[in-house]
Amino acid sequence: MHIASIGIDLGKTTFHLIALGERNKILVRKKFSRAQLLAYTANLPAALIGLEACAGAHFVGSALREQGHQVRLIPAQFVKPYRKSNKNDFIDAEAIAEAVTKQNMRFAQLKTQEQLDWQAMHRVRDRLVRRRTALINEIRGFLLERGITFAAQPIHLRKSMPVVIEDAEQNLSPRLRWLLDRMWQEWKQTETEIEAITDEIERISNEDARCRQLRQIPGFGPLVSTATVAAIGNGSAFSSRTRLRSLGWGGAAAVLHRGQAETLRHQQARQHLSASHVDPRCSGGIVSRQVRHRRIRAVGTSACPTCSEQQSRGSNCQQTGAHRLGRAVQRQRLSTSAAAATGDRLMAVEKTLRLESKKRFPLFHRHDDGG
Repeated sequence: MHIASIGIDLGKTTFHLIALGERNKILVRKKFSRAQLLAYTANLPAALIGLEACAGAHFVGSALREQGHQVRLIPAQFVKPYRKSNKNDFIDAEAIAEAVTKQNMRFAQLKTQEQLDWQAMHRVRDRLVRRRTALINEIRGFLLERGITFAAQPIHLRKSMPVVIEDAEQNLSPRLRWLLDRMWQEWKQTETEIEAITDEIERISNEDARCRQLRQIPGFGPLVSTATVAAIGNGSAFSSRTRLRSLGWGGAAAVLHRGQAETLRHQQARQHLSASHVDPRCSGGIVSRQVRHRRIRAVGTSACPTCSEQQSRGSNCQQTGAHRLGRAVQRQRLSTSAAAATGDRLMAVEKTLRLESKKRFPLFHRHDDGG
């Protein structure tokens, strides 16, 4: 019995295996528990095994690779065209076994333990940040019902919380003061946990060579660089930068949940705008200056030094959360001559960045046409 490929449909406790021979003939059709599956594959000769890229795939893939098998992870959307009828576990396993043999199939990279750890840190930090935001909004709502308001930035509320809790002249009942004190302690504890994880991420970014290399790119700080390495590793799974871009921002949108990918885009925007404040020669500085002076900012970006001047002219410096990063980098309307001059400068910056990128990251340009 010669096995051409094996497809395994992963589950939490049960696993369905289909082994295909020549002309996609089904040779084996079995259902296993996790321990039974690894015991069965350990007794098989080295084979090509396909897994759907989902929860638990990296653990099973690593275990199968240690047994000597060739393991490939396939994104779920690429398996779907090979499913021949109504969905069930065995049909999914058969579709995976067929898809894994295709030469032009796009596979996901099997993550190392280190990458999984980094992703876990980012996801925990993301959850804590969302928890902190929800807590702040809840405190604001309670105080607003008592006629107490603060400026939009959390720093104003944070500075005033001890005073609000202790001030006897405020229209607050003893029970609400007790509740606010507990929420204030929770806020401080959450801040401490966020800072601890952020410090660990910064330490990793400083020690890892891949992260240090990515941080040479304008807009890549510790958070963005570690998240990118955790998502795509060294980029060897992508044949070109075009293939990487086709999976979303920096490839991260393909492997991180949508909310985290958007958060990282905002982090990159903040880092980029901050760098362009310090160094006017920073790549994209022309666009960044236009962004700052138009006052269209991504949510949470640092204040512009000319903010007070813009406000004196009646400009609205604060935008709602609906203004995403794509809207934040829109160019201002210029006259024909000014637009042409700005376009020439942007093309020169882009050409310089492309040349530097080819020198630093030749892997992403192996099959690039130079466009």
